[in-house]
Amino acid sequence: MHYVCARMRHPLSRALAAAVAASLTLLGCSKQPGSSAGSASAPFRINVQLDWVAEPEHGGFYQALAKGYFKEAGLDVNVQQGGANGFVIQKVATDQADIGQSDSTNTILASNQGLPIVQIGAVFQNDPSVLMLHADNPVTRFEELDGKIIMARPEWAFLPYLKKKYHIDFKIIPQNFAVGNFIADRNFIQQGFYTAEPFFIVKGGAKYPKFLYAWDAGFDAYTCIFANRAWAARNADRVRAFMAAYIRGWKDYVEGDPSPAHALMKQVNPNVTDDFLAFSHKMIVDEKLVVGRHATDDSQVGRISRERFAVQISQLEDLGIIPRGKLTPDNVMTTDYLP
Repeated sequence: MHYVCARMRHPLSRALAAAVAASLTLLGCSKQPGSSAGSASAPFRINVQLDWVAEPEHGGFYQALAKGYFKEAGLDVNVQQGGANGFVIQKVATDQADIGQSDSTNTILASNQGLPIVQIGAVFQNDPSVLMLHADNPVTRFEELDGKIIMARPEWAFLPYLKKKYHIDFKIIPQNFAVGNFIADRNFIQQGFYTAEPFFIVKGGAKYPKFLYAWDAGFDAYTCIFANRAWAARNADRVRAFMAAYIRGWKDYVEGDPSPAHALMKQVNPNVTDDFLAFSHKMIVDEKLVVGRHATDDSQVGRISRERFAVQISQLEDLGIIPRGKLTPDNVMTTDYLP
């Protein structure tokens, strides 16, 4: 049986970035009118592109839709599902979508390549990308990955970060977006989204895996919401209204009854099951990914900080992935649209 795993994100390749740049030249200004256009009473359309199919990691969107929070804010929000080749960053950069979801490492890399996007808020305060190991795997520390074989996204910046920080080396085999190999091989080590893959691993007959968390190595990215920079600047009030409704949706999803969002997810993604929704929702809540792993209240929901972006930029500079001094937090993120 083929067990499909949750999304692993795809950063831009150089060739694809060039194609996006060419598209931007052809498109010129955004096709969407500014905030003064249209009837004052008409809801303002916002197109959101997800990075994966509808699942609990998108709970803030779907709860806000199901409970009418976007509608109350005067917004007509259209949420499009993604997938393994969803190209969410490229779509937002070329005005095919207004807002997207990714992780902050990829948005930084896209900004480095000149794409006109800006991070406007957080989905998860801590990106839940991890290395998964079988429960009885003797590896317990990052240093012990030396000489191992790891299935992961080759472009994941965390991999060269590990090699440099711990003075180790390991072989990478490309991620195949499934957990069948992991289930079959007790020595297998694989990148995963730990709010999703463990469900399919256990369903496939293996024991619940253990994890090596990227943040424990000092690599602490956000899962983020980003926007087309020019579109957001033209529609600043609408973007602020969107973020307020989105944050309200997340708080309701993690603190209240998630069933409205789950019902909507099942409508648009018939493959998602009640038991998976319950598992992933519980993981998100228990692990405090939305509020922050060390938070004592919900004041940080949706928030991002210049300080954390400065650290991420510095780490990518140290790895030689981006030129030193080219980017600052102001080049890649803004808190202007947060309530």
